[in-house]
Amino acid sequence: QVRLVESGGGLVQAGGSLRLSCAASGSVFSMNSMGWYRQTPEKQRELVATITRSGSANYADAVKGRFTITRDNAKNTVYLQMNSLKPEDTAVYYCHAAYITRALTSFNDWGQGTQVTVSS
Repeated sequence: QVRLVESGGGLVQAGGSLRLSCAASGSVFSMNSMGWYRQTPEKQRELVATITRSGSANYADAVKGRFTITRDNAKNTVYLQMNSLKPEDTAVYYCHAAYITRALTSFNDWGQGTQVTVSS
């Protein structure tokens, strides 16, 4: 099984930057798509950005041009660089990973979530 450990959340002023990291530990045969999602009490969990193993990224319209998702396949780690942060970016950010275990079983796992708060 794979455990996803997130870090990098915190409090930042509007216009500032944060970098989130999510490291996957455990046995995995193939780490496929990884991504970041966010959730607030007012909204359902929504996609922020995803990235394939080959590096193709997809972003929500609200973060295009401001956020950048990258991954290090050797470390099984995905990153989210967040620039020009806005108060509306405030949310709990969750890491997601889709992978194949060494038993050749498909899994989808979530991290514990990390709070990002942007003050005005």
